[in-house]
Amino acid sequence: MVRILKRSGGAWLRGLSAVLVLNAAAFSAACGDDSDGGDGADGADDGADGADDGADDGGTVAMCDADNGSITLPDGFCASVFADGLGTARHLTVTPSGDVFVALADSFDGSTVGEVVALRDTDGDGVADQEDRFGDAGGNGIAWAGDQLFFAQDDAILRYDLPDGELLPVAEPEVVVGGLPADGDHVNKTIVLSDSGELMVNIGSASNSCQEENRLVESPGQEPCPELDVRAGIWTFDAAGTDQVQEDGVHFAEGLRNMVALAINPGTGELFGVQNGRDQLYDNWPELYAPEDELELPSEELFLIDGAAPYGWPYCYHDPFLDEKVLAPEYGGDGVIVDLCADVVAPDYAFPAHWAPLGMLFYTGDMFPEQYQSGAFVAFHGSRFEPDATGALPGYNVVFLPFEGDLPAAGADFEIFADDFAGDARPLPDAAEHRPVALAQGPDGELYISDDFGGRIWRVIYTGE
Repeated sequence: MVRILKRSGGAWLRGLSAVLVLNAAAFSAACGDDSDGGDGADGADDGADGADDGADDGGTVAMCDADNGSITLPDGFCASVFADGLGTARHLTVTPSGDVFVALADSFDGSTVGEVVALRDTDGDGVADQEDRFGDAGGNGIAWAGDQLFFAQDDAILRYDLPDGELLPVAEPEVVVGGLPADGDHVNKTIVLSDSGELMVNIGSASNSCQEENRLVESPGQEPCPELDVRAGIWTFDAAGTDQVQEDGVHFAEGLRNMVALAINPGTGELFGVQNGRDQLYDNWPELYAPEDELELPSEELFLIDGAAPYGWPYCYHDPFLDEKVLAPEYGGDGVIVDLCADVVAPDYAFPAHWAPLGMLFYTGDMFPEQYQSGAFVAFHGSRFEPDATGALPGYNVVFLPFEGDLPAAGADFEIFADDFAGDARPLPDAAEHRPVALAQGPDGELYISDDFGGRIWRVIYTGE
């Protein structure tokens, strides 16, 4: 049975000490020698050297903002604003030496073209003090491995030669895959790299639910849905290849509406993702659904993605109250009928509706307490369907989900790990101060969080204080 997660508050600590001094032994024990950084990796020569410069007694100074950069965190954690005002900051990756590379999308109003921004903290105070930029188009996904940086634009995946320790590429980029679909509702591409040299790419659906007329009241669904051949799934390509097109790839998983939050579990090598579920059940089908259904249906579904069977979109969605997949109204459903949905993949976990998952990370570091080891962090952009929401907001947070083996721990509930990104202004999302997008792990086990509304990057550490 899928555990349905409810919005929950918590007693979060606001306003940790601005400067936390750890002695060398305590810092070593907290940071460890992490060699599996998820999106990040190992070693932080520049940052570590810089930090040591500030502690003549052999200690290491770890800097955090007094208000954690305006967010709240569990007791024992604190954050610094690593960088601010970058632009439309989407996914990010960290190299073994601790340099941070951020994918910038084009600005929301189209006035600024995106690029890649490279950030370095030379003195170890938790704030980037060196910045470089490159590229001539925006994008969403980014990953670094083997002295190469991969950058996912909307229609192509580029590969830069970028040795660790460099902030700028040493050669012009090569096109790994080009000509990808980049029209319709979902154009952002997320990328992950497997240990076997596969480049895995999310290609989101062009529509909400594959209607004959997208998002039109009572427009029926197309049968069969033509998008499923080229959209709404995961494709794999040769990460070392050049000038590939979509037909050169392997259609790995079908029926996933938009998997912007995508990650490989380093402990198992398996691919996971959290789907952005469909919208407008009440808006488009008012005879079948109530206004409150618009806020509460469907679930944002977490899957172990092995490609063994279709995952259901557009024919099915997950109802968190029935705890099962039901037939979509575009295909004859009424909110209760299951029909063909009995044969599609059920979620391994169900998050609340419309929270908009955009980033996922399996934590492999030693800095955070044991309860966080091998579990998954998910960044939620926040719902657009509750503009006047107060209290526990519909998303606009980073949550933690414990894993046991290769699946979410049985009976586990999520923890809201980082919160208060949106601020107090309304309506949401337009008036939000910040909206979390993606996550990356640094070489010492620190957690980086990106934000595409304020262009901010947070660096979260654990001190135990």
